[in-house]
Amino acid sequence: MAAVVLVGTLDTKGAEYGWLRDRIRELGCDVVLVDAGVGESAVAADVPAERVAEAGGASLAALRDAGDRGAAVAAMGEGAAVVLAELVARGRADAVLAVGGSGGSSIAARAVRDLPIGLPKLIVSTMAAGDVAPYVGAKDVTMTYSVVDIAGVNRVSRLILGNAAAAAAGMAQSRAQEPQEAADERPLVAASMFGVTTPAVDAARERLGELGYEVLVFHATGAGGRALEGLVDSGLIAGVLDLTTTELADDLVGGVLSAGPDRLTAAGRHGIPQVVAPGALDMVNFGPRETVPERFADRNLYVHNPTVTLMRTTPDEMAELGRRVAAKLSAATGPTVLFLPLGGVSALDAPGMPFHDPDADAACFAAMDGAAETERLDVNINDPSFGRAMADRLHELITGGAQ
Repeated sequence: MAAVVLVGTLDTKGAEYGWLRDRIRELGCDVVLVDAGVGESAVAADVPAERVAEAGGASLAALRDAGDRGAAVAAMGEGAAVVLAELVARGRADAVLAVGGSGGSSIAARAVRDLPIGLPKLIVSTMAAGDVAPYVGAKDVTMTYSVVDIAGVNRVSRLILGNAAAAAAGMAQSRAQEPQEAADERPLVAASMFGVTTPAVDAARERLGELGYEVLVFHATGAGGRALEGLVDSGLIAGVLDLTTTELADDLVGGVLSAGPDRLTAAGRHGIPQVVAPGALDMVNFGPRETVPERFADRNLYVHNPTVTLMRTTPDEMAELGRRVAAKLSAATGPTVLFLPLGGVSALDAPGMPFHDPDADAACFAAMDGAAETERLDVNINDPSFGRAMADRLHELITGGAQ
C-alpha cells in the first residue's frame, strides 16, 4: 500500500492533521503521522515529538522550557528531516504532505529539502501567495496557498485540504504502483544554459550524447544555478559543462537572477571534472524596462521581451567577473579547463549585435589568465564548434583521456 507521510505541528494543527489522515486513508493510502510540534499533541502520532526532537539533536523538554520559538522550529525541522530520510530508506514514504503557517512551513521545508528528486513533496501554506523561494529553494516542492488560515476545518479549508489530500494520495499511489524503469547507467553531466547560449549548449549536449552521457541542462536563472550546484553536491554528477556563468554578473551588479556567491564552486570543491566558459557574462538581468534602477538609466540596455531587460556589463565589471571566476577555478581540486570564445560570450555579443564589446570581453579574459588550463577559440560562443570542443574536452577529463 502506498504511504503518505504527514509532518506537522500536532499541538497547534492536530485537528487538521487528523482530518487529513482520515481522508488519505479513505483514498486508499497508508499514513505515517510525524509530530514536529513542541506542545502537547492533540492527536496520536506514529512518530512522536520526542523522537523528532532527539533526531534533531535536542531534548523536547528543553525546547519546551526554553520557550524559544525560533530555536524550536529549527530543531524540529532538522529532526523531521532525519525522520523522513529514515522513512524513505525503509520504503515508508511515497509522498510527503504538510500544512501550516510560517513556522510549520519552515519546518516542512527543511524536512523535505534533502529528499530525492521525484518523491512528491506538497506544502499547503499561508505563505504560498508570496515569495516561496525560502521554502522551495531549488527542489521539486509543490506549494499551495491555503486561502484561509490553517485554523480548523471549515467549508473553505475543507476544499483546499481535500485537494491536497487527493493530490498527495494520487502521487503516492502512482509512485508506488508504477514499475521501476530500468536504470539508465549513462554518466550524468550537468550543463548551464541561457537563451543567448542555447545553440552552444545544444551542440555540446548532442556531442555528449554521442559519447555516452546523459546531460541535465539547468536554466541559469538563479534557481537553476543553485539547483546545478546542489546536484553536484549530491554526488550524482560525473562532470560539469558550465558554459553559462551569467548568474555571477547578476550577483556582482545587482540583477534579479543571482545564484549567490557560491555559484561555480561545487564541482571544484568535490574534485569533479569541469569545463567552464564565460557564457553571457556580458549581461545583467532585470525585469520590465521600468524596473531597471535609475542609476543604470544611461547604460546599454536591451529589452529582451516585455518582462526581461538586459544590461551590458562594462569593462570594469567584466574585469571583476574575470577575477571572480579565476579565484573559483584556481581553488578547484579537480581537473578544470577554461574555454574562451574570442568572438563573443553570447548571441548579443556577436559582431553587429547590441552588446558586442571586444574591449570588455578582453578585460574579462585577461583577468582569468593563469587560473586554469585555457582553450581560446576564435569564434562566438554559439558557433557549434565551441560547444563540441567543450564536450570533447570534458569527456577527456572524465575518462582520463581514454576513448
